[in-house]
Amino acid sequence: MPLFLTEDDVARLLTMDDALRAVEEAFRQHGQGSTVNRPRTRVRVPQGILHVMAAGLPPEGVLGFKAYTAFGGTVRFHVHLYSAEDGRLLALMEADRLGQIRTGAASGVATRYLARPDASVVGIFGTGWQARSQLQAVCAVRTVREVRAYGRDPARRAAFSREMEATLGVPVRPASEPRAAVEGADIVITITTAKTPVFDGRWLAAGSHVNAAGSNFAERQEIDEATVTAARLIVVDSKEQARIECGDLIGPVSRGLLSWDQVHELGEVVAGKIPGRERAGDITLFESQGLALEDVAVAAVVYRKAVREQVGRELSL
Repeated sequence: MPLFLTEDDVARLLTMDDALRAVEEAFRQHGQGSTVNRPRTRVRVPQGILHVMAAGLPPEGVLGFKAYTAFGGTVRFHVHLYSAEDGRLLALMEADRLGQIRTGAASGVATRYLARPDASVVGIFGTGWQARSQLQAVCAVRTVREVRAYGRDPARRAAFSREMEATLGVPVRPASEPRAAVEGADIVITITTAKTPVFDGRWLAAGSHVNAAGSNFAERQEIDEATVTAARLIVVDSKEQARIECGDLIGPVSRGLLSWDQVHELGEVVAGKIPGRERAGDITLFESQGLALEDVAVAAVVYRKAVREQVGRELSL
């Protein structure tokens, strides 16, 4: 019988290290052409939106989909995980925490391949739920000695900085202005819902890496054209999905500043088909839309741990 796993179950079972391993392997398989990923689709009704995204990982023996609704400021997430051998429903799990961790893990994998090995100063824009796992993942793949956090609300960014410093054991300083978060940073993270750029790309230091993880609607734009044109290597999680919803790149492409032929997929890098960072002084950019592939890979880890540890409730279906 399939398992039902709650948010508490997922939080108990899933670690960032688990997610990093699962997401990296999923991207490797994606780069080798052995997975199936479908871009997110959105069903809009007057009161809200249903989002659906599906993927299959035959080498891992699983396929599935994530569906989530956004109504009146409330978002509800669920992942359905199936066997790729016989189509059985293996698990139904609540997936807010799962999505948070896998989004961070994708940025962590990109950082592992694209940031300088000695990168140690991080600037982050955004102080919400998703920002926490972004920092956790980056700190898991690089030895970070300082984080600078910027958000529009001074009290919130101060509270976020205190919390993350205690969690990570790394100094996390509130940045009083956007420039203070960017200048001299080796890694810059954007994880916001901004519709206009949150910093000036001319502030980026040579050799920096940018993880832009918030622009998954065509009308959103966290980074400016100066950042896009400065990047020697631009990597997305899925080019098919980026063409639909990556506001950071759709605009520059439409204005002739960038061609989709210049954009590569993270799976190609992880699989060794194209090089990641080649020169210390290059600026690199990772655009994360968030893939069903990541959800399914991480859900498989959660399911297998749940079976081993006898966590969850069996469903009579």
